[in-house]
Amino acid sequence: MDAPLIASPLGVMTTLCGICAFWFYLQKFTGARLFDYLPPLIWIYATPVILSNTGILASSSEAYTGLRTYALPLFIVLMLIYVNVPAAVRVMGKGVLVMLMGTIGIVVGGVASYAVVHPWLDESAWGGYGALAGSWIGGTGNMAAASEALGTEPGQFGLAVLADNVIYVAWLPLLLGSKAFAERFNRWARVPPDRLANMEAAAAAETTEERPNVFQDFLYLALVALAVAWLADLIAGRLPVIDPILSTSTWKILLVTTFALILSVTPLSRIPGGKAVATAIIYVFVASMGARASLENLGDAPVFIAGAFLWIAIHGAFCLFGAWLFKVDVHSTAIASAANVGGAASAPVVAAYHKESLVPVSILMALIGYALGNYLAILTGQLARIVGGG
Repeated sequence: MDAPLIASPLGVMTTLCGICAFWFYLQKFTGARLFDYLPPLIWIYATPVILSNTGILASSSEAYTGLRTYALPLFIVLMLIYVNVPAAVRVMGKGVLVMLMGTIGIVVGGVASYAVVHPWLDESAWGGYGALAGSWIGGTGNMAAASEALGTEPGQFGLAVLADNVIYVAWLPLLLGSKAFAERFNRWARVPPDRLANMEAAAAAETTEERPNVFQDFLYLALVALAVAWLADLIAGRLPVIDPILSTSTWKILLVTTFALILSVTPLSRIPGGKAVATAIIYVFVASMGARASLENLGDAPVFIAGAFLWIAIHGAFCLFGAWLFKVDVHSTAIASAANVGGAASAPVVAAYHKESLVPVSILMALIGYALGNYLAILTGQLARIVGGG
């Protein structure tokens, strides 16, 4: 077989960054509605798949190893140090409990739907379900972290990305449209009459402005992220491997997540700029996953997606039960679901449509999902593996 056209690590990294930049630029420059249904994420994954399977881009490179070893832990730290659970609870109150009910629904729904569809899927599909659980509990970064911890095959990761976007297109309009049923929903859920007013007041009290970045901020963030990744690497290498549940990679992801959450209650959480850097890192990582994927699992897509539809229905049922149990309004319930399924990208969209004053806290709720995502996605994947007989 001929050598790929782009094979050097520098060439590979340049290509991956170029692919990410191109699709985001195209979205902004054209404003095309296509990206409402097929967001840049799916193109950022699919483009390297095509390039690597046609011999243009290397499917194996030191660049991919470097991204898994160094970039992914840095992303986790830079995202999770901004988690602020107390602020979310002060504003949303029991709405946070509805989000957690939805999170339980993701875990239960993932295992239950996999039990139904796994006979028609590849035996490694449990890794794809674990990755998708990461996205639906937290976001794209959790999807990537869970896939690394579970050893998800790149092709199964691709099915998870595809299912994630297909479900998003169907689920987001339901969350937005639920506003039309607010009065009836709130009567059904027995929502206290003063809940919305109290929530608005609490949201106004939590409004803070982030100061502008200075170059020292990025030095501090780099130091913290690298130190946490280094410490986790040192400890993970000394912990026992319990195959196939706890590998060294799994230990490393869990340790980095835990250390970052501990740091989120320190003054380090007030250093601006980390989330933007983390988001850029994770999109390049997703592109690298695409470059390592083959097209042989594409035939499983219909069954994989069918299972995902069953899965999201179970999540929705848990959210509704949580809203009724805790007497929570439809606006908070929709935001809670979006904070799970759509993460920090979608929760503000739903919040802006339902109650614009809740946009800042919707991001905080999504960050709670980021905090839980790595732990629970790994759990979901392993439970799916057990259910599938793996």
